[in-house]
Amino acid sequence: MTTRDTAFRPLEPPRNLKDELIDRLTGEIKGGTLKPGEKLPTEQVMIAAFGVSRTVVREALAALRAEGLIHTRQGAGAFVATDMRSRPFRIPGDAPGNVSEAIRINELRLGIEVESAGLAAERRSAKELAAIERSLVRFDDAVERGEDAVDADVEFHRAIATATHNENFVAFLAWLGWHIIPRRIVQQNNIDEEMRKTYLRRVSGEHQAIARAIAQSDATAARRAMRRHLKRSIKRYQSIEDGKA
Repeated sequence: MTTRDTAFRPLEPPRNLKDELIDRLTGEIKGGTLKPGEKLPTEQVMIAAFGVSRTVVREALAALRAEGLIHTRQGAGAFVATDMRSRPFRIPGDAPGNVSEAIRINELRLGIEVESAGLAAERRSAKELAAIERSLVRFDDAVERGEDAVDADVEFHRAIATATHNENFVAFLAWLGWHIIPRRIVQQNNIDEEMRKTYLRRVSGEHQAIARAIAQSDATAARRAMRRHLKRSIKRYQSIEDGKA
């Protein structure tokens, strides 16, 4: 492959060079400048063209491999992936304040956590129910202290996942990480302290309904309560996106 003036030019030093190189190569691949199956330049060529070290090049290529954008062949070099459908699933993690992304994540959670609540109602042990109930207390205590209660919120949903006795539900929520509770990253500058507490108390009530159904081993009610909880969350973020909250 020949060096392209538009694609291969020295990187600007103020940014993290590895991240900038990843962005540059990702853009070239997704934009079609680097074609599926095409061989990438050698490390030496990229070092000279981009003005970076060998370490930066290797770390960037490792990141692209992890994303499924390239693959390497022993002794032959790195090549653009020919089948982008094999790329691992990712949720963007670099867009704090993105209300649309918060809505999409909650829609995804609907498909997982409604069933999680139902299975928890059917399978939970007394110990697991106690963990769910402890998270409710932690949530309410955090709200009254004027905190965002995100950690207790995450604990509540993970305790339900644990009660399913299916480790894949637990792994899914662990993988989502901070995405699971978007209010920490969605900026709500127009909400005062009392409005925030009112909202969180409503969330607490929704949590209580879910926990009550699980305690009663009522899978149908647990699924219904979790669906209502996540639907209301989606509706709230839609209101924020529309400038009504």
